[in-house]
Amino acid sequence: MTTIPSIVCVGTVALDMILTADRLPPEDGRVEADQVALVGGGNAANAAVAIARLGLPVEFCGTIGDDRAGGLLLDELIAEGVGTSLVERRRGSVTAQTAVIVSSGTGARTIITRPAPPPPAIPRGFDITHLDKAGWGAMPREGVAGTRVSVDDGNLIPDLDLALLEWYVPTATVLRSRYGTTSIEAARRARLDGAATVIATDGARGSFAVDDSGLHFAPALPITPVSTLGAGDVFHGALVAAIALGRPMAAAIRFANVTAALSCRALDGRTGIPDRAEVDALVGALGDPRLSDREIAARFSNEDPA
Repeated sequence: MTTIPSIVCVGTVALDMILTADRLPPEDGRVEADQVALVGGGNAANAAVAIARLGLPVEFCGTIGDDRAGGLLLDELIAEGVGTSLVERRRGSVTAQTAVIVSSGTGARTIITRPAPPPPAIPRGFDITHLDKAGWGAMPREGVAGTRVSVDDGNLIPDLDLALLEWYVPTATVLRSRYGTTSIEAARRARLDGAATVIATDGARGSFAVDDSGLHFAPALPITPVSTLGAGDVFHGALVAAIALGRPMAAAIRFANVTAALSCRALDGRTGIPDRAEVDALVGALGDPRLSDREIAARFSNEDPA
Protein backbone atom coordinates (compact mmCIF):
# COMPACT_ATOMS: atom_id res chain seq x y z
CA MET A 1 0.00 0.00 0.00
CA THR A 2 1.31 3.44 -0.96
CA THR A 3 1.82 5.82 1.95
CA ILE A 4 0.13 9.19 1.47
CA PRO A 5 2.49 12.09 2.27
CA SER A 6 1.53 14.22 5.27
CA ILE A 7 0.19 17.64 4.26
CA VAL A 8 -0.19 20.98 6.04
CA CYS A 9 -1.72 24.18 4.63
CA VAL A 10 -0.48 27.39 6.27
CA GLY A 11 -2.03 30.83 5.97
CA THR A 12 -5.40 32.53 6.01
CA VAL A 13 -8.78 31.43 7.28
CA ALA A 14 -11.64 33.93 7.13
CA LEU A 15 -15.37 34.18 7.63
CA ASP A 16 -17.00 35.24 4.35
CA MET A 17 -20.38 36.89 3.96
CA ILE A 18 -21.42 36.74 0.31
CA LEU A 19 -24.47 38.53 -1.07
CA THR A 20 -25.82 38.70 -4.60
CA ALA A 21 -28.06 41.43 -5.98
CA ASP A 22 -29.20 42.51 -9.42
CA ARG A 23 -26.84 45.48 -9.17
CA LEU A 24 -24.23 46.91 -6.86
CA PRO A 25 -25.49 49.66 -4.55
CA PRO A 26 -24.36 53.26 -5.11
CA GLU A 27 -22.63 55.17 -2.33
CA ASP A 28 -25.13 55.68 0.51
CA GLY A 29 -27.55 53.50 -1.49
CA ARG A 30 -29.38 50.28 -0.75
CA VAL A 31 -30.37 47.20 -2.75
CA GLU A 32 -32.00 43.93 -1.72
CA ALA A 33 -29.98 40.71 -1.81
CA ASP A 34 -31.11 37.69 -3.84
CA GLN A 35 -28.85 35.22 -2.03
CA VAL A 36 -26.79 35.31 1.16
CA ALA A 37 -24.12 32.87 2.30
CA LEU A 38 -22.09 32.97 5.51
CA VAL A 39 -19.24 30.48 5.12
CA GLY A 40 -15.61 29.82 5.88
CA GLY A 41 -13.03 31.08 3.43
CA GLY A 42 -9.38 32.05 3.21
CA ASN A 43 -6.85 30.84 0.63
CA ALA A 44 -4.98 28.19 2.61
CA ALA A 45 -8.07 27.10 4.55
CA ASN A 46 -10.06 26.59 1.33
CA ALA A 47 -7.17 24.55 -0.09
CA ALA A 48 -7.18 22.39 3.06
CA VAL A 49 -10.94 21.81 2.78
CA ALA A 50 -10.51 20.77 -0.87
CA ILE A 51 -7.81 18.26 0.11
CA ALA A 52 -10.06 16.82 2.84
CA ARG A 53 -13.05 16.58 0.46
CA LEU A 54 -10.82 14.66 -1.93
CA GLY A 55 -10.23 12.10 0.79
CA LEU A 56 -6.73 12.93 2.04
CA PRO A 57 -5.66 13.77 5.60
CA VAL A 58 -4.57 17.40 6.00
CA GLU A 59 -3.78 19.86 8.77
CA PHE A 60 -4.46 23.59 8.70
CA CYS A 61 -2.12 26.04 10.45
CA GLY A 62 -3.37 29.59 10.92
CA THR A 63 -4.60 32.12 13.44
CA ILE A 64 -8.11 33.04 14.53
CA GLY A 65 -9.32 35.44 17.18
CA ASP A 66 -11.05 34.58 20.43
CA ASP A 67 -14.30 35.86 18.98
CA ARG A 68 -17.50 34.26 17.66
CA ALA A 69 -16.25 34.27 14.07
CA GLY A 70 -13.18 32.29 15.09
CA GLY A 71 -15.33 29.68 16.80
CA LEU A 72 -17.52 29.29 13.71
CA LEU A 73 -14.50 28.82 11.47
CA LEU A 74 -12.93 26.26 13.78
CA ASP A 75 -16.17 24.26 13.88
CA GLU A 76 -16.40 24.33 10.06
CA LEU A 77 -12.86 23.04 9.60
CA ILE A 78 -13.48 20.23 12.06
CA ALA A 79 -16.75 19.32 10.31
CA GLU A 80 -14.87 19.10 7.00
CA GLY A 81 -12.33 16.68 8.47
CA VAL A 82 -9.45 19.16 8.45
CA GLY A 83 -7.00 18.80 11.32
CA THR A 84 -6.99 21.87 13.59
CA SER A 85 -4.35 21.07 16.19
CA LEU A 86 -2.11 23.76 14.65
CA VAL A 87 -4.74 26.52 14.69
CA GLU A 88 -3.83 29.27 17.13
CA ARG A 89 -6.76 31.01 18.82
CA ARG A 90 -5.06 34.28 19.73
CA ARG A 91 -6.49 36.23 22.65
CA GLY A 92 -7.38 39.80 21.74
CA SER A 93 -7.09 39.21 17.97
CA VAL A 94 -9.95 39.72 15.52
CA THR A 95 -10.67 36.86 13.12
CA ALA A 96 -10.36 37.71 9.44
CA GLN A 97 -13.70 38.51 7.85
CA THR A 98 -14.73 39.44 4.32
CA ALA A 99 -17.91 40.91 2.85
CA VAL A 100 -18.48 40.25 -0.85
CA ILE A 101 -21.29 41.83 -2.88
CA VAL A 102 -21.80 40.25 -6.30
CA SER A 103 -23.87 41.74 -9.11
CA SER A 104 -25.92 38.86 -10.50
CA GLY A 105 -26.39 40.86 -13.69
CA THR A 106 -22.76 41.52 -14.57
CA GLY A 107 -20.71 39.38 -12.20
CA ALA A 108 -18.96 42.50 -10.88
CA ARG A 109 -17.86 42.24 -7.25
CA THR A 110 -17.19 44.60 -4.39
CA ILE A 111 -15.03 43.17 -1.61
CA ILE A 112 -14.26 44.56 1.83
CA THR A 113 -11.90 42.51 3.97
CA ARG A 114 -10.48 42.55 7.47
CA PRO A 115 -7.05 40.86 7.11
CA ALA A 116 -6.13 37.79 9.10
CA PRO A 117 -3.73 37.90 12.03
CA PRO A 118 -0.29 36.54 11.01
CA PRO A 119 -0.14 32.73 11.10
CA PRO A 120 2.02 30.86 13.61
CA ALA A 121 5.49 29.62 12.68
CA ILE A 122 5.47 27.04 9.92
CA PRO A 123 5.28 23.60 11.54
CA ARG A 124 7.96 20.99 10.96
CA GLY A 125 7.53 17.32 10.21
CA PHE A 126 5.20 17.43 7.18
CA ASP A 127 6.07 15.96 3.79
CA ILE A 128 4.22 18.72 1.86
CA THR A 129 3.68 22.29 3.04
CA HIS A 130 1.27 24.50 1.08
CA LEU A 131 1.46 28.26 1.69
CA ASP A 132 -0.68 31.19 0.65
CA LYS A 133 0.59 34.78 0.74
CA ALA A 134 0.11 35.05 4.52
CA GLY A 135 1.71 31.65 5.02
CA TRP A 136 4.75 32.72 3.03
CA GLY A 137 5.16 35.57 5.53
CA ALA A 138 5.91 32.93 8.18
CA MET A 139 8.56 31.20 6.08
CA PRO A 140 12.06 31.57 7.57
CA ARG A 141 14.67 32.96 5.19
CA GLU A 142 16.54 29.67 5.11
CA GLY A 143 13.36 27.67 4.42
CA VAL A 144 12.09 24.61 6.28
CA ALA A 145 14.12 21.44 6.07
CA GLY A 146 12.51 18.10 5.30
CA THR A 147 9.41 19.34 3.47
CA ARG A 148 8.46 20.10 -0.12
CA VAL A 149 6.83 23.51 -0.44
CA SER A 150 3.95 24.62 -2.67
CA VAL A 151 3.11 28.33 -2.89
CA ASP A 152 -0.09 30.00 -4.09
CA ASP A 153 1.05 33.14 -5.92
CA GLY A 154 -2.40 34.19 -7.09
CA ASN A 155 -1.79 37.51 -5.34
CA LEU A 156 1.77 38.51 -6.18
CA ILE A 157 4.18 37.88 -3.30
CA PRO A 158 6.95 40.51 -3.61
CA ASP A 159 9.67 38.75 -1.60
CA LEU A 160 9.15 35.23 -2.91
CA ASP A 161 12.31 33.08 -3.03
CA LEU A 162 11.67 30.56 -5.77
CA ALA A 163 14.72 28.52 -4.78
CA LEU A 164 12.80 27.31 -1.71
CA LEU A 165 9.88 25.97 -3.75
CA GLU A 166 9.10 22.53 -5.13
CA TRP A 167 5.87 23.79 -6.75
CA TYR A 168 5.45 27.43 -7.70
CA VAL A 169 1.77 27.98 -8.63
CA PRO A 170 0.91 31.49 -9.86
CA THR A 171 -1.84 32.69 -12.12
CA ALA A 172 -0.62 33.35 -15.64
CA THR A 173 -1.27 37.05 -15.03
CA VAL A 174 1.02 37.12 -12.00
CA LEU A 175 3.63 35.06 -13.83
CA ARG A 176 3.68 37.53 -16.73
CA SER A 177 3.83 40.52 -14.40
CA ARG A 178 6.77 38.99 -12.53
CA TYR A 179 8.85 38.48 -15.67
CA GLY A 180 7.32 40.81 -18.28
CA THR A 181 7.04 38.18 -20.98
CA THR A 182 4.65 35.46 -22.17
CA SER A 183 3.49 32.82 -19.71
CA ILE A 184 5.56 29.92 -21.08
CA GLU A 185 8.77 31.93 -21.24
CA ALA A 186 8.08 33.36 -17.77
CA ALA A 187 7.59 29.84 -16.39
CA ARG A 188 10.95 28.78 -17.81
CA ARG A 189 12.61 31.80 -16.21
CA ALA A 190 10.97 30.94 -12.88
CA ARG A 191 12.57 27.51 -13.06
CA LEU A 192 15.93 29.12 -13.74
CA ASP A 193 15.34 31.17 -10.59
CA GLY A 194 15.03 27.96 -8.59
CA ALA A 195 11.45 26.66 -8.68
CA ALA A 196 11.51 22.90 -9.38
CA THR A 197 8.08 22.92 -11.05
CA VAL A 198 5.98 25.84 -12.27
CA ILE A 199 2.21 25.41 -12.69
CA ALA A 200 0.15 28.32 -14.02
CA THR A 201 -3.61 28.74 -14.28
CA ASP A 202 -5.16 30.88 -17.01
CA GLY A 203 -8.94 30.63 -16.75
CA ALA A 204 -10.66 29.38 -19.90
CA ARG A 205 -7.29 28.80 -21.60
CA GLY A 206 -6.60 26.02 -19.11
CA SER A 207 -3.45 25.33 -17.12
CA PHE A 208 0.10 24.33 -17.93
CA ALA A 209 3.10 23.05 -16.03
CA VAL A 210 6.84 23.00 -16.67
CA ASP A 211 9.04 20.48 -14.87
CA ASP A 212 12.06 18.26 -15.54
CA SER A 213 9.99 16.05 -17.84
CA GLY A 214 8.86 18.92 -20.05
CA LEU A 215 5.81 21.06 -20.76
CA HIS A 216 2.32 19.82 -19.86
CA PHE A 217 -1.12 21.23 -20.66
CA ALA A 218 -4.66 20.65 -19.38
CA PRO A 219 -7.74 22.37 -20.86
CA ALA A 220 -10.37 23.97 -18.66
CA LEU A 221 -13.53 21.98 -18.01
CA PRO A 222 -16.43 23.87 -19.66
CA ILE A 223 -18.92 24.94 -17.01
CA THR A 224 -21.39 27.77 -16.44
CA PRO A 225 -20.28 29.08 -13.04
CA VAL A 226 -22.55 30.33 -10.30
CA SER A 227 -19.47 32.02 -8.83
CA THR A 228 -15.71 31.69 -9.22
CA LEU A 229 -14.99 32.74 -5.63
CA GLY A 230 -12.43 30.38 -4.15
CA ALA A 231 -11.85 28.41 -7.35
CA GLY A 232 -8.15 29.25 -7.36
CA ASP A 233 -7.80 28.03 -3.77
CA VAL A 234 -9.56 24.79 -4.69
CA PHE A 235 -7.20 24.33 -7.66
CA HIS A 236 -4.23 24.58 -5.28
CA GLY A 237 -5.70 22.07 -2.86
CA ALA A 238 -6.61 19.64 -5.63
CA LEU A 239 -3.16 19.94 -7.17
CA VAL A 240 -1.51 19.09 -3.85
CA ALA A 241 -3.92 16.18 -3.42
CA ALA A 242 -3.15 14.80 -6.89
CA ILE A 243 0.58 15.07 -6.29
CA ALA A 244 0.21 13.34 -2.92
CA LEU A 245 -1.71 10.56 -4.68
CA GLY A 246 1.29 10.03 -6.94
CA ARG A 247 -0.27 11.26 -10.15
CA PRO A 248 2.10 12.54 -12.84
CA MET A 249 2.04 16.27 -13.48
CA ALA A 250 -0.05 16.17 -16.67
CA ALA A 251 -2.73 14.16 -14.85
CA ALA A 252 -2.43 16.31 -11.72
CA ILE A 253 -3.28 19.55 -13.51
CA ARG A 254 -6.24 17.92 -15.28
CA PHE A 255 -7.48 16.69 -11.90
CA ALA A 256 -7.04 20.17 -10.37
CA ASN A 257 -8.81 21.88 -13.29
CA VAL A 258 -11.87 19.65 -12.96
CA THR A 259 -12.02 20.05 -9.18
CA ALA A 260 -11.79 23.83 -9.39
CA ALA A 261 -14.41 24.03 -12.16
CA LEU A 262 -16.90 21.92 -10.18
CA SER A 263 -16.41 24.13 -7.14
CA CYS A 264 -17.91 27.00 -9.15
CA ARG A 265 -21.36 25.38 -8.87
CA ALA A 266 -21.98 27.24 -5.60
CA LEU A 267 -22.01 30.86 -4.52
CA ASP A 268 -19.21 30.38 -1.99
CA GLY A 269 -15.78 28.82 -2.32
CA ARG A 270 -16.49 25.56 -0.47
CA THR A 271 -20.03 24.20 -0.88
CA GLY A 272 -19.49 23.04 -4.46
CA ILE A 273 -16.16 21.26 -3.90
CA PRO A 274 -16.55 17.69 -5.20
CA ASP A 275 -15.24 14.42 -3.80
CA ARG A 276 -12.56 12.38 -5.55
CA ALA A 277 -14.97 9.93 -7.18
CA GLU A 278 -16.84 12.74 -8.95
CA VAL A 279 -13.62 14.34 -10.14
CA ASP A 280 -12.18 11.10 -11.46
CA ALA A 281 -15.43 10.37 -13.30
CA LEU A 282 -15.25 13.73 -15.10
CA VAL A 283 -11.51 13.93 -15.79
CA GLY A 284 -12.16 11.82 -18.89
CA ALA A 285 -14.38 14.61 -20.22
CA LEU A 286 -11.25 16.73 -20.63
CA GLY A 287 -9.67 14.09 -22.79
CA ASP A 288 -5.91 13.71 -22.93
CA PRO A 289 -4.69 16.35 -25.36
CA ARG A 290 -1.25 15.29 -26.55
CA LEU A 291 -0.18 18.72 -27.69
CA SER A 292 3.37 19.41 -28.76
CA ASP A 293 5.42 22.03 -26.95
CA ARG A 294 4.91 24.30 -29.96
CA GLU A 295 1.12 23.85 -29.80
CA ILE A 296 1.04 24.56 -26.07
CA ALA A 297 3.21 27.66 -26.51
CA ALA A 298 0.94 28.87 -29.32
CA ARG A 299 -2.11 28.48 -27.08
CA PHE A 300 -0.61 30.88 -24.55
CA SER A 301 1.18 33.17 -27.00
CA ASN A 302 -1.63 35.69 -27.66
CA GLU A 303 -0.99 37.53 -24.41
CA ASP A 304 0.01 41.05 -23.60
CA PRO A 305 2.88 41.01 -21.12
CA ALA A 306 1.97 43.01 -18.00
